[in-house]
Amino acid sequence: MHTPQLSTFDHALFFLSHREHSSKELIHKLNAKGHTEDDIASAVERLQAINYLNDERFTEIFIRSRISKPLGENRILQELSQKGIDRELARRVIEEAEIDWFELARQLKERRFGNDVATDYKEKAKQARYLQYRGFNFDQIKYATSPEDAY
Repeated sequence: MHTPQLSTFDHALFFLSHREHSSKELIHKLNAKGHTEDDIASAVERLQAINYLNDERFTEIFIRSRISKPLGENRILQELSQKGIDRELARRVIEEAEIDWFELARQLKERRFGNDVATDYKEKAKQARYLQYRGFNFDQIKYATSPEDAY
């Protein structure tokens, strides 16, 4: 039985029906499916014109999903960069989200390691490495791993 081939636009709609994508992600997926660059450019332009493909909306949704993990600002910016999102757009959307990164780091530390403050150097270093891997900066890590009355 012969199955009809999807047009580039229909293929793009199929991808977008499952989740939001950045323009770069969608272009990469359509390339992988063997569509021509001209067809891809035309489909992307058309999808942007009807607001089915919107990098700003993708960025907002992506940031909310990563904050709920929780991940820090540095990690989120890195992942958005890999998805082809402009750094200025990413920074602006993160600022608009008004997240308290210090409290988010503390909540993650407490969820992962408990409420007790580590006094052992090895344990404190382990907690700091974990928070750094999750994308928090030095000041946020210091806040999260210090006693609550220290700040």
